[in-house]
Amino acid sequence: MSKRRFASAYPAELREGGILLFRETRADCTSDTTAFRAIALKLGCSPDSLRAWCQQAERDTGQRAGLTRAEKGRAKASEPEVRELRTANEILKKASAYLAIDVLARKIAGWRVSASMTTALVALPLH
Repeated sequence: MSKRRFASAYPAELREGGILLFRETRADCTSDTTAFRAIALKLGCSPDSLRAWCQQAERDTGQRAGLTRAEKGRAKASEPEVRELRTANEILKKASAYLAIDVLARKIAGWRVSASMTTALVALPLH
């Protein structure tokens, strides 16, 4: 059920150029939105794509809160291990619940485990 990643629709040079253009022309525009629209029109991409590139570049340089590309890569690389550990954790939870029920049932029914691991029924009245 993993998501399939597609190759980027835009080359890295275009993204880097768009980021540089935005940084240079940001001061000349009345707002970031108008700058994104003007630059995106020149580059032939959507303003939202350009905005995402610029925001990620700011995260990578520490100017914006969020995960950097390197952190995203480490998180992505650890996903199989996390999935495996969660599965193991679920198995352990179920096993411990089963053992707790077993111990409780033995106490209620009066079963006793001896040193030789054989069981004997202890007749205890249930009141």
